[in-house]
Amino acid sequence: MNPTFSSLGLGSEIVAALTDQGYETPTPIQAAAIPKALAGHDLLAAAQTGTGKTAAFMLPSLERLKRFA
Repeated sequence: MNPTFSSLGLGSEIVAALTDQGYETPTPIQAAAIPKALAGHDLLAAAQTGTGKTAAFMLPSLERLKRFA
């Protein structure tokens, strides 16, 4: 079974925004990185250009920042 953004631990607001933009399934780098980043772990990841590394880093950051909004 393929992971979903919500199964990785992202909140409903971020998942809805991703869905609105046409992103329904995380890439392999996102599936590997998002849960670890949400748990507060440091990451070092490498993947080909265009595979979603920036989102893999920023989505958990945005999720964690929501606590302070």
